Parts: sequence; C-alpha cells; structure tokens
Amino acid sequence: MSTVTVTLPDGSPLELEVGATVEDAAYEIGPGLGSDTVAGVVDGELVDKHTPLPDDADLEIVTDGADEYVDVLRHSAAHVFAQALQRLYPEAELTLGPWTDDGFYYDVTGVDLDEDDLEDIEEEAHEIIAEDLDIERVMLDREAALDRYEDNEYKQEILATEAAGEDPVSFYEQGEFYDLCQGPHVESTGEIGGFALLEMSASYWRGEEDNDTLTRVYGTAFPTEEELDEYLERRQKAKERDHRKIGQEMDLFSIDETTGPGLPLYEPNGKTVLNELSEYVADLNREAGYDEVETPHVFRTELWKKSGHYDNYVDDMFLLDVNDEEYGLKPMNCPGHATIFDQKSWSYRDLPIRYFEDGKVYRKEQRGELSGLSRTWSFTIDDGHLFVRPDQIEAEVLSIMDIILDILDTFSLDYTVQFATRPEKSTGSDEIWEKAESQLEAVLEQEGIDYVVEEGDGAFYGPKIDFAFEDALGRHWDGPTVQLDFNMPDRFDLTYTGEDNEDHRPVMIHRALYGSYERFFMVLIEHYNGKFPPWLAPEQVRILPVSDDNIDYCEEIAAELDDFRVEIEDRSWTVGKKIQVAHDDKVPYMMVIGDDEEAAGTISVRDRKEREEKDLELADFEQHLEREVEQKRTAVTYLV
Repeated sequence: MSTVTVTLPDGSPLELEVGATVEDAAYEIGPGLGSDTVAGVVDGELVDKHTPLPDDADLEIVTDGADEYVDVLRHSAAHVFAQALQRLYPEAELTLGPWTDDGFYYDVTGVDLDEDDLEDIEEEAHEIIAEDLDIERVMLDREAALDRYEDNEYKQEILATEAAGEDPVSFYEQGEFYDLCQGPHVESTGEIGGFALLEMSASYWRGEEDNDTLTRVYGTAFPTEEELDEYLERRQKAKERDHRKIGQEMDLFSIDETTGPGLPLYEPNGKTVLNELSEYVADLNREAGYDEVETPHVFRTELWKKSGHYDNYVDDMFLLDVNDEEYGLKPMNCPGHATIFDQKSWSYRDLPIRYFEDGKVYRKEQRGELSGLSRTWSFTIDDGHLFVRPDQIEAEVLSIMDIILDILDTFSLDYTVQFATRPEKSTGSDEIWEKAESQLEAVLEQEGIDYVVEEGDGAFYGPKIDFAFEDALGRHWDGPTVQLDFNMPDRFDLTYTGEDNEDHRPVMIHRALYGSYERFFMVLIEHYNGKFPPWLAPEQVRILPVSDDNIDYCEEIAAELDDFRVEIEDRSWTVGKKIQVAHDDKVPYMMVIGDDEEAAGTISVRDRKEREEKDLELADFEQHLEREVEQKRTAVTYLV
C-alpha cells in the first residue's frame, strides 16, 4: 500500500502518501492551515501534529481556534510547571503530568512541598513563559531514553509499559528541560497567556493505594490573562458554594475516614432532604405505572458473570468469600430486576413491565478519585427498568422523557442532552439498532430538545440519551439517562409469549431520573447554595420568641403547624442574634413572636431575603406554606 486515506470532518476523503503526518495532511488541504496546525484529532484521540496517519482514520486539524487547543496549551503548561519546579528544586523527581478539563496536574516526589511554596514556583513559571522558549519534539533511541532516567524509577516504568516497544521514543524539550511525552504541545512557552497554580494534594503512583505516595500539584492555563481571571473568579464562587463546606455547616452529611472512604453518613437534616427527593420521584413513578421492587445489597458473583458485569466491573467490585463461594456488593441494580422479571411467564398483553427501586450500589473507586458526594464508594440510584415489546419503545421513552423534563423544570435546572449511537463493539442486529436509534431520535425531535449526537458513544447493549445538569456556576454533571438494552434480555434468556404463541425477546430500558441521589444532592446543594426551597428545606420555619414569656404561645403556633418542619429557638439570645443565626442556617421562614403578637393572636414573618410582614393571621401563612410545598416552588421569597 503506497497511500492512506483519511476522512475529514465534512465527510470528504483525503488521500496521502504512507507515513504522512497530521501536519502533512493540513498542508495538503491548504498552506495556511498547514502553518496554523497545532495538533490533530485522529479517531477521537488528540495527537501531536507529527503523528503518522493510519489508513481509514477520521481526522480533524487543531489550530488555536479549535476547542482542543486549550488542552494542548494546558499540557504545555504542565511542562512549564515541572521546569519551574526543577529550577527551584533540582532534586524533585517527575512522574506523570496530564492536562485535565480544568487545567493540569503533575505528580512529583523527592521534594517536600507545602502550599506556601506554590507562589515561588508560579513566579518561576511566569519567568519561563516570558522567556518564550521553543518547545521541540525530539526522538531518542530507547537506550538513550533509559539513560536519561537511570535515577527515575517512575519514568523507567513508563518506558517499560506505555512506551514499551517504541524505538525511538518521543521527548519534548524547552530550554534546559526535557520530559518523556507523546504530546501534543504548543510551539513555545510564550503562547501561554494565563497561568496559575491552584492547590496540592497527596496521590498514589498509578492511583493504586499500595504504591508510593506522591505530591500532586494542580494548576491551570488559558490563552489569555482575562480568561484566567474569569476562571479564578468562578472557582472562588465554586469554593463558596462547595457542597462539602455547606454540608458541614448545615449538618447535611459527613464522610469519616474511620468508617471508610467514600461512604457518606447522612445526618437528620440531610436525610430529610433525601426523603423528600425520594417521595417526589416515587410519586412520579407510581403515576407512570411503575411497581416498586427491592433487591439485596449482595449477590453471588454468578449473577454478575451472567449479566456480563463481572468482566467489566470486577476490578471495581467489593468481593466477599462466603463458605467458599464468591459474593459481591452490587455495582448495579439491573441484573436483580432482570431476575425478578424472569420469575414469571409473561404475555405480550402484560408488557410493558416497569420496575423502580432506590437501589444502593457499591463501586470501589480509587481513593484519589473520591470527592464529597460527587464520587463515592456507596451511592443510591433512583433506578428504573422496563421490559417492553419493540413496538412499545418509542411510547415508553417518550413517557420517561416527560418525567425527566418535569423534574428538571421542578428544580429549575439547566441541562444539555447527548444522543449516543452504536459503538463499534455492540450486540444486536443492524435492524434493531437502526430502529432503536430512529425511535430515540424521534422522541428528542418530538420533545423539541436540542441535543448533540455522540457518534459511537452508546453502550454496547444499546443507544442512549444522557442529560447533564448545568449548575449555577455553569459546570456540568452527569444526570438522568435513558438506555436501550438488547444484551441483558438475551443473556438472561428473558421472553414473553407473543400473539403468535411463540417466545419473543423483550427490550430492556434502563432509566434514572436523578442519576444518583448523591450526585443530585450535591448539585442541588451547590445550585441553591444551601438555600433549599421550602418543600425541600430540612427546617421550614423557625419560631423566635422575643422572651421566655412567649414560649407557650410559640408552642401553640408550632402545634398548629405540625404538618411542617418547625423548630422553636429557645436559647437565651437577643432577637437580633436569633435572626442572624436562622439566616446563617438558611431557614426559609422566621417567625418573630413577642408580646404584641401574642396579645393580638397574630404572627410576624421574615423570609431569607429579610422581607418582613407583621400582624399576619397564622391560618393565612399556613395556607401560603401549604401552597409552596404542594406546588414545589423553587422561589423562596413569597410572603402572604
């Protein structure tokens, strides 16, 4: 073969000589594009512009105007940090330093760093950026590469694993600094307009707890200082809204290392919010014809082998040996639901069968990946599984989408939608996949939802629709999902009797309306900044007696409002302090009750925004609060 052919984003083919690189392809398209080329995306992977192109690959050219450019820039910024570190601490040993969605990190060892050291390292990094050092790709034979790292066991391991068989080996050099790296990188350090080091943490080599403990330094970079300033401002707001901080302040949840990492403990306030969320979605499920089921926390691993999860999840499962049999804490609920369906014989008239469960699942994430409620070892999925005839798919998905959209509207959450299609490795016939994809896309079109097609990003068992929540700070979090599954019904030999009295295979639909309670709770904490709407608030009303003489009347008011979550502040504080503490505790409503209110048999009410109404009838306020709770209003400043 003397030529290779690649496909450009517009679908057109481009024929090149064997060995042609990304940059060669760009020059073939046009000299201007060739000179502007920074990197390439080959079959979805970001690569150096000097990478040779394989035959039949999809190719995108990355310039400084492409979305991927900032990733390349941040990769180079990681090297700038490493160079600055070694200028100040020559004994520092480098391991791995990739770019991330928010910037980059580099894991290092051999040097004792603390947060105060970051300022000096950042200052040195700015010097390197000002020097505008050329960043050059250099290929060394394997022996020379090993010689460079004769005293660095981590780089040697990379050469023996990720770079095994490569000869020559790719390095990037800038000034006196070099690093083993596949790239890609920008042309020079001067392209980095905004650079900042953010924080430090401990990490493990390769993310494995049994390996060496390293120091991880996080940073970020942008093409301009203005973009960096905007990011740092958003980051500061995010810190103020951090669900871990608010969760502690409001006694919502805690994670105690003595009980195990990634295992949240919900305090009464947090459990109150979770109960409200659960009751809300349970009502929606029942109204939509779902039956509630429950499955154990642990199963024999034969079930996970049957479902196919064992092969994919065994490294992330908690396994137990019981009487010489292997059991595992469940990483998913779906095999249990498939087993429940399989307990009976079904007719085509019985379908669809709809199950729902708030199912606790367990996944052994690496400690370095754990973060508050966003990623945990133990979490609860508001799971639903439907067993349907192929002709029922569209109607059922439409019903699920209506519920999801109702939920998003209830919480005033913005979102984005992705439609993921058949991957290369998949199960099921072309006919079934084409029909399933067309049905899902028809639902999206019918609902008038803007969506992005993620080609080949579906599950191996079927296409899916994924929602991502956009919180108050513009960040995106995985949320609701609808997935079609042709694989598990086949693995479990699930059948129903059709009109022809023959056995037929149902289609399984997986759906989650929140995603998981933990991550959804995190999103809500930060979205509302802890100021939950009254129907969700752990404490809906706090009664503030002006003096101890008013406590009896306050207790009468609390008794009248016994359908709500009401507390009486009976500590011997001034009224001003009581109001301030209630405000800090983010209680939606405060009642200030003194002699005047008691004599008139009325109440005075303040809300969180310090609006106040006096001489209210208790019955009027009670009706108002009932409306807010029943209608699940997200606004919290309504008064009678």
